[in-house]
Amino acid sequence: MIQRVQTIFLMLIALCMGLMLAYYIWGELIPDQNRVISFSAFKMEVIDTQGTLQNVSDDVVVDSQNTWYIGALAILSVITAMFSIFMFKNRLTQMKLGALNSLFMVATLAISYLHINRFEKIFPETVGQTQLGFFLPVAAMLLNMIANRFIRKDEKLVKSVDRIR
Repeated sequence: MIQRVQTIFLMLIALCMGLMLAYYIWGELIPDQNRVISFSAFKMEVIDTQGTLQNVSDDVVVDSQNTWYIGALAILSVITAMFSIFMFKNRLTQMKLGALNSLFMVATLAISYLHINRFEKIFPETVGQTQLGFFLPVAAMLLNMIANRFIRKDEKLVKSVDRIR
């Protein structure tokens, strides 16, 4: 029974965490130094714009740090959500996978938040802005809570029907 309502929520979880990989988590513009700092799921870059923000051909990457583990956690979350969709016959396993997926999403958010704080301490001149990539795991966590609620509701319904038989 893949056509249950929690399947839609699990697909939306996979979509949110997949989109997190495509969007920036945090960004900062340091105008007096003509630098842009961008932080995504796979890397953090400090880019010298040479005074022109519109022309990217003259941009020079000053510093780059790998943050692949944030992307790996997001990919694990996508895989867990997709695997959970096909475990519809075993609702208890689905609930356990939902809890595991919550841990992946909390870890993704926590590590992202710690990196944002570290980057703001390195460059204290201006305050950066959190981007869409930071808020997508929050949305995915809310969707995960809703999906787990519907899975639990199905499990209670099956148990009540078994009691009647």
